[in-house]
Amino acid sequence: MAVAAPNDSLHVPVRRSIEENVAIVKDRAGVGTSFDVGVREILVGKTRVAIFYSNGLVDAGMFVHVLRSLAEIRPDDGEDVFRLILARYATHVQVETRRTIDEAIDLLLSGLFVLFVDGHAEAIVLDGRMYPNRSPEEPDTERVVRGARDGFTESIITNAGLIRRRLRDERLRLELTHIGERSKTDVVLAYIRDIADPGLVQLIRERLQAIEIDGLPMTDKSLQELLIGQTWNPYPLVRYTERPDVAVQHLLEGHVLLIVDTSPSVMILPTTFFHHVQHAEEYRQTPVTGAYLRWVRLLGILASIFLLPLWVLYTLQPELLPDWLRFLGPKKPGKVPLLLQVLAAEFGLDLMRMAAVHTPSPLATAMGVIAAVLVGDVAVKVGLLTPEVLLYLAFAAIGLFATPSYELSLANRLARLWLILAVFFFGIPGFVLAATLLVIALVFTRSLDTPYFWPLIPFNGPALWHVLVRTAVPQTIRRPSVIHTQNTIKN
Repeated sequence: MAVAAPNDSLHVPVRRSIEENVAIVKDRAGVGTSFDVGVREILVGKTRVAIFYSNGLVDAGMFVHVLRSLAEIRPDDGEDVFRLILARYATHVQVETRRTIDEAIDLLLSGLFVLFVDGHAEAIVLDGRMYPNRSPEEPDTERVVRGARDGFTESIITNAGLIRRRLRDERLRLELTHIGERSKTDVVLAYIRDIADPGLVQLIRERLQAIEIDGLPMTDKSLQELLIGQTWNPYPLVRYTERPDVAVQHLLEGHVLLIVDTSPSVMILPTTFFHHVQHAEEYRQTPVTGAYLRWVRLLGILASIFLLPLWVLYTLQPELLPDWLRFLGPKKPGKVPLLLQVLAAEFGLDLMRMAAVHTPSPLATAMGVIAAVLVGDVAVKVGLLTPEVLLYLAFAAIGLFATPSYELSLANRLARLWLILAVFFFGIPGFVLAATLLVIALVFTRSLDTPYFWPLIPFNGPALWHVLVRTAVPQTIRRPSVIHTQNTIKN
């Protein structure tokens, strides 16, 4: 029997002959070659039924239940087994029919049961998925002292449930689509129908539909670059969060979420620079305390960018310092040029950070001792580094670690290197020009037609006040105007 090859047709219809259907699906899904895809053929009365499954993605107990249900069918003469299964014996949450082999195989490889009944040109699809999954846990990068301890997981079903649990609004929409010719990755577009800008939702929907790629093995990051594009600008154009409460808060403000299966983080669109400097902890404390925490965090972020370049500038040109700040310069110049010291310390910090990520937990303490004692203390004693370089680099590193967005901290690190090189080669003019170009680049950056530096440029006084000061919830009655929401008042 001739079997249709995978590329013979984009829409191979389901045949009435079960032999043809079984042969096609076996060939295309790799049954007999791939150990995790199987088929079970049984007789229901005098009618042949074939059940295809992927044993790594289905609930074994559900599969046994399906077989028992089919075994209980005792069709009388003239009764249609296909209709009996649909109407009486398919007692599952999701039961559908498909008319093409392509759809049936896609659902089979997504973890659903696919049933072919002899004599019918349709396939029955039963939802029996049980994806490998972990329990929702608080994300390491967004911890809070007080607040919820659950976080997104790699299961798109679990993530949708965590959002629904916090937002029981009938107008919440979760649109499912599939991206990737081979991976067919599940992607959910989430928004609130009467709040989000319809033009923004349609723009994102059209861009998702226009994506042509084999797969998304790197999930949301790959999707971001396909959806928004990424130039040489290192600053993040979307915000990622692993906290359901943060995601729901942005939905209520009019943002759109993209949830990608197998990713524990959710994309928030569109975002500005100042969305990346806010943290959930600020809203878990009183407004005054939250405002103080925000200011400390903002000062830490500024220090991570400008503190070390400014110290280098004053070290190279000590005449710029007033008398009461003369102590800032290095007391002993060291045996290595200052530029090499700073660059070596910067790269060493990045190496230690990467080593900490890849070091097993039992060895992390030993790695920290090696970094602190051997690299730091010994380097100072032998004259490779001056103590001041390590001191100000440590302040800058603390500012980076205090940045809520990991992507923003990496971009700020590159911005600091840019300013340091400008100071070394051109002094004050270099610092001023480099800082100006950095600000101009951020001002002209746009994310989905949203100004990246809003509300500073273009200026919006009330919105900027809410960015700089954590105001009380009763006073935040308006949604951000930059998103062009349909309903501007929170009610």
